Amino acid sequence: MIKNLYFILAIVPFCFGCSGEPINSQDQNNTKVFIPVENEEEENYLLPDTLKLLSLGDSYTIGQSVCETCRFPEQLKNRLKTQLASTSSFELKIIAQTGWTTTNLINAIENENTSNDYNLVTLLIGVNNQYQGKPLSIYYGEFPQLVNTAIKKANGNKNHVIVISIPDYAYTPFGRSRTSISQDIDIYNNFARDYCEQNNISYVYITDITRQGIINPDLVASDGLHPSELAYSKFVDKLLPVSLDKLKN
Repeated sequence: MIKNLYFILAIVPFCFGCSGEPINSQDQNNTKVFIPVENEEEENYLLPDTLKLLSLGDSYTIGQSVCETCRFPEQLKNRLKTQLASTSSFELKIIAQTGWTTTNLINAIENENTSNDYNLVTLLIGVNNQYQGKPLSIYYGEFPQLVNTAIKKANGNKNHVIVISIPDYAYTPFGRSRTSISQDIDIYNNFARDYCEQNNISYVYITDITRQGIINPDLVASDGLHPSELAYSKFVDKLLPVSLDKLKN
């Protein structure tokens, strides 16, 4: 788990140097790293040796039709490395598959039997419930179950969980601007947003990015359906500050 905020009182001499680059200080056992944070004077954060990230979802999480390092969990991991300037190692586990519904994801997590010590867990699920015409009641029942599972995987700390809104594939060549798709996606997202607000879970809305897919085709992958590397980078622009805040607490 991430340690509490530490206030350093000039016990050991140090300086930031003329270049303005931060200097990391390590404890005697070389097991933790204090990370100076920009815009917070004289405050450092104690990070563990390994930061563990878990991403749960479907094709939008596994990154259908983009390269492995292009999908948003990989981009988020790499951006976190850069922002934290940490000597901690990063582990990313993805439990996701193209076509998975909430039911599929629940079963997959149970079969994976993953640990419950992740520092950050993301959840993006539901589009295949809509696409496959599953009853809304299934999503209404299983989405909260998945949020609670995500909390469990984050060592029971809901402050280390991020729910991500469902992209809108109506704004792709495959979706052909069908308003019925967008209306359905709004129903799913509104339920997820309201649930997260009621339960004080972080919810990051990225659907607006995907709704630029018609006017900006670069946001759509080569398959004409899924987000591109560029779109995922814009997801991470929104996810990064929320993720950093969680890893510091």
